[in-house]
Amino acid sequence: MEERLIKVGITHGDINGIGYEIILKTFSDSRITELCTPVLYGSSKIAAYYRKTLELPQLNICNIARAEEAANNRVNIINCINDDTKVELGQSTQTAGMAAFKSLENAVADLKKGVIDVLLTTPINIYSARSDKFNFSGQTEYLEKQFSNGESKALMMLISDDLRIALATGLIPISDVAPMITKENITEKLSVFNRSLIEDFNIIKPRIAVLSLNPGIEGGDPALTGNEEERVIVPAMQEAEKEGVMSFGPYAADNFFGSEMYEKFDGVLAMYHDQGLAPFKALALQNGIQYTAGLSIVRTSPAHGTGYDIAGQNNASEESFRNALYTAIDIYRSRKIFKDSTRNPLRKQYYDKGNGEEKLDLTKDEEPETL
Repeated sequence: MEERLIKVGITHGDINGIGYEIILKTFSDSRITELCTPVLYGSSKIAAYYRKTLELPQLNICNIARAEEAANNRVNIINCINDDTKVELGQSTQTAGMAAFKSLENAVADLKKGVIDVLLTTPINIYSARSDKFNFSGQTEYLEKQFSNGESKALMMLISDDLRIALATGLIPISDVAPMITKENITEKLSVFNRSLIEDFNIIKPRIAVLSLNPGIEGGDPALTGNEEERVIVPAMQEAEKEGVMSFGPYAADNFFGSEMYEKFDGVLAMYHDQGLAPFKALALQNGIQYTAGLSIVRTSPAHGTGYDIAGQNNASEESFRNALYTAIDIYRSRKIFKDSTRNPLRKQYYDKGNGEEKLDLTKDEEPETL
């Protein structure tokens, strides 16, 4: 009987970018399919086109109709776009955007059905993919809509080795950031971040650094530089502490990264997109990845974009994509280990101290505490 490997659903992203190149390069190493069962949602015709154009080695790709048919030791592909879909290297086109969304939509449907275990998305062009069905600022927001049920919130996280940066706000205009920095929002993000570090990364007691929103000018006047730190961020950290979250700061971002303080923490909460991504990409663009925390599903992605400028040139590095694959597998296993180890917690013990004696009473019952 074949061993049940983790099924990794993979979207092909923007067909005019470097998505197929990094996918084909990754799975040219046959050892990868010994770790997982890949299911690519895309086009075998476009995969063949890129393999020939880039002069890449032959790859064992098997066409299947459904994810349930995926077999071990090979790359499985579900054709979910028309054979006549046109590839225009390095161009942003509506056709490529529709193909990217179709791949994502099919993978999400299978993830909901449980016929794939994790999702690995390759980069898309948000503008060309925009439609009535995909009116979001990114794939993270789309996945939150599909899997949150109005309860859980997605948290975008950038990961590389021991560096983990989460974002308090997403892909929004910088003018909209300050209104989003509320006590409730920061408290919630800290809670989600802390839980992810415990359940997804096996960190027992995470230490989270919190960055300030405003410039950290020594001796600066809050009336000039802003007072969200004292008014909002610190009270949010104090509130999160009541839930067991151990956070520190807020730290000025420039000194924090310039002095390499991030090495002392398990995670860093940045207040807005570029505050987190700019230093992250400077430190770890090649091997860094993106992870969507806070949802019931596991989704990772390379930290880079579509790579239009190098599409079709055989110059794209697959390192980030490969790390995203490994991380998805690791997180899936970590969640299972956490769930198994906390399924039957020890009951709280009650003692009857009446009549001058202390006796253990096992007749009382209580709902088990959860993290």
